[in-house]
Amino acid sequence: MQAPLLREFKRLGRTQTTHAYLRLMRSIENVISAGPIEPGAALPSERDLAKALDVSRVTVRKAIAGLVGEGLLTQRHGAGTFVAGRIVKSFSKLTSFSDDLRVRGLEPRSVVLDRSVGEVTPEEAMALNLSPGARVVRLRRLRYADEQPLAIERSVIPLSILPDAESVSTSLYDALAAVGHRPTRALQRLRAVAFDAEHARLLGIAIGSPGLFIERRGFLDDGRVAEFTCSHYRGDAYDFVAELHE
Repeated sequence: MQAPLLREFKRLGRTQTTHAYLRLMRSIENVISAGPIEPGAALPSERDLAKALDVSRVTVRKAIAGLVGEGLLTQRHGAGTFVAGRIVKSFSKLTSFSDDLRVRGLEPRSVVLDRSVGEVTPEEAMALNLSPGARVVRLRRLRYADEQPLAIERSVIPLSILPDAESVSTSLYDALAAVGHRPTRALQRLRAVAFDAEHARLLGIAIGSPGLFIERRGFLDDGRVAEFTCSHYRGDAYDFVAELHE
């Protein structure tokens, strides 16, 4: 653990000492995302990290606190710091399901449950700011991390934004980026739910298990709505974090 961190930190350089902890945060994140460190693994102590990387313990402490805030690390009183075992999604930056998994060294995978093109419904038209009669792509997918099902997503995208419904394989945002339409901001709403029989069957969990429902509208720079996605996430495998400022 220490040697890869040391090499990565030196590679990034030390041109701005005041922001050393930010570079150390990214170094730790890069080492974890590269895959050699499994979820649940313990990090070296603050003292050992500071000595190995030739930085102050204050820098190490701030970097670890930042990654705990982002959900990548967890701390247990009296036991130390560990790589988070659950999938953690931050509300402070716009990322896709695939982005969240890849940064943690997990392989995203999707099973398409339904894919179609049709006329927008009144609810979809309101969410996407479309006129009646507009055409949309509809995708319903079961999302996996490696071999574990984690979420069910239903996405509606204007056909003018995504002309080829078959272009979505694993990541919707990758497909949107390929045509120059990856969202740059989003509005999200989250609420707790209990999974019904169909959702429980798809996710391999008990009926009534707790979950999280997220409704997202993703926007382009010009203000157009690029996606309207409703997702059900397993409550036993996902944590959501948000950074708040006064």
